[in-house]
Amino acid sequence: MEETAPGHPAGGGAAGHGGAAAPVSRTGPADLADPADVAEGGGRAGRGAGARRTRGRARERAEGEGRKGARDARAAKPEESVDPEARARDICLRLLTGAAKSRKQLADALRRREIPDEVADGVLTRLEEVGLIDDAAFAQAWVESRHAVRGLSRRALAQELRTKGVAGDLVEQAVAQLDYDDETEAARALVERKLRVTRGLERQARTRRLVGVLARRGYSEGLAFRVVREVLDAEAADGGPDGEDVDGGPGSGWE
Repeated sequence: MEETAPGHPAGGGAAGHGGAAAPVSRTGPADLADPADVAEGGGRAGRGAGARRTRGRARERAEGEGRKGARDARAAKPEESVDPEARARDICLRLLTGAAKSRKQLADALRRREIPDEVADGVLTRLEEVGLIDDAAFAQAWVESRHAVRGLSRRALAQELRTKGVAGDLVEQAVAQLDYDDETEAARALVERKLRVTRGLERQARTRRLVGVLARRGYSEGLAFRVVREVLDAEAADGGPDGEDVDGGPGSGWE
């Protein structure tokens, strides 16, 4: 009987008998590990990598916030370190670049920016001395502009200047440049501009509306009614809408 050589499985087939040689296993201990253990190890590794990425992102955000805070601090530092007088002067010059301002307007702006009153007063006085603040010139220019553009009366202009802190004597000087004829012409021009939008209404309704326009611009009732009546009469004479004349009546306060 043929014996099987030790270490070779029976029937394995020798190469000389035409059989295929059995492969030699070269697996190591790792290859023999339990699949469940491998999966668990891989899970721990994945979780560890994810945790490291999370910590890295958190660290990056913290560093970014720190850099932003440092930039903000550097940006705020010059503002805080600037001398209050220099700040006050800079604020005033910026405001005066846009348009003329009264001293009170500038003082209010400095107070809102928390400039000490004694510092603000010194800066404003200096700007007055060099002519950058001139309430008299401001009032004159205000009256000319607002009267020409909006047709405001002397009374309305005086009220506006007083709210801007212009002294009473300077207000009187400024509105004195307008006389009664100037007011009448401005009122008439204003009524003529508004006349078209009242067409189609009865004369009494038109009168009320047009007088209201003048009253809101500070004109007296007597002047307003007289100008409106003259404009409506002129329109009727030119072939425009006609209607019943409206008088104020005794004791009505109308002219």
